[in-house]
Amino acid sequence: MTSDIILKLEGIASAYGKIDAVKGIDLEVARGQIVTLLGANGAGKTTTLKTISGIVRAKTGRVLFEGQDITSMPAHIIARAGVVHVPEGRHVLRGLSVRENLELGAFTVKDATLRRDRLDQVFAQFPILKTRANSDGSLLSGGEQQMLAIGRALMHGPKIMLLDEPSMGLAPKLVLETMKIVKRLNETGTTILLVEQNARLALKLAHFGYVLESGEIRLKGEASQLRSDPSIVQAYLGT
Repeated sequence: MTSDIILKLEGIASAYGKIDAVKGIDLEVARGQIVTLLGANGAGKTTTLKTISGIVRAKTGRVLFEGQDITSMPAHIIARAGVVHVPEGRHVLRGLSVRENLELGAFTVKDATLRRDRLDQVFAQFPILKTRANSDGSLLSGGEQQMLAIGRALMHGPKIMLLDEPSMGLAPKLVLETMKIVKRLNETGTTILLVEQNARLALKLAHFGYVLESGEIRLKGEASQLRSDPSIVQAYLGT
């Protein structure tokens, strides 16, 4: 990892009632990188993202963003600071147009000119969304809905994007297209913490990776090293 750490977790533990989901993990994300969080279902990956974004409260530990402790901040304040969460399942709102779904992503942006500029940028990034701007967002294809979810996050002006299972439910061809979008976002300056079921693709994209097991970090390292680690190959990549 580089010395310019934009996001740091120190001893973070989170729970749902009496069930401990994340058990004292340490994690760092360097500015400008893609860091991937791997693990089986129920390992604590989604809970980790929700804890960072303020949806789930940490029991213990600290979340530091650009050196500031954001652990106890409300989710909307964390989003306004530049930590933007794209949750699993896309959450496109039925009955709202593509444009209206995107505009909801800028709820923290008061400057009307800035909102328009960001909308133009999203339409430039995803031309199909401009074509379908007045269509009900829920009627888009799965791949288009994922573009809409990412576009909505871009309306915030993220400094770091928390991406939870962006390829879930997509056809293989659309999975590859989605991963190309993630790569392009990173190449244009967005730092990304990625949870992705397709570990092989995630490790090809990422600079660094962590492996969660039962709420604890079991392995971490450069993505290129993890791709060749026998335990990772056996558990996540196949033979």
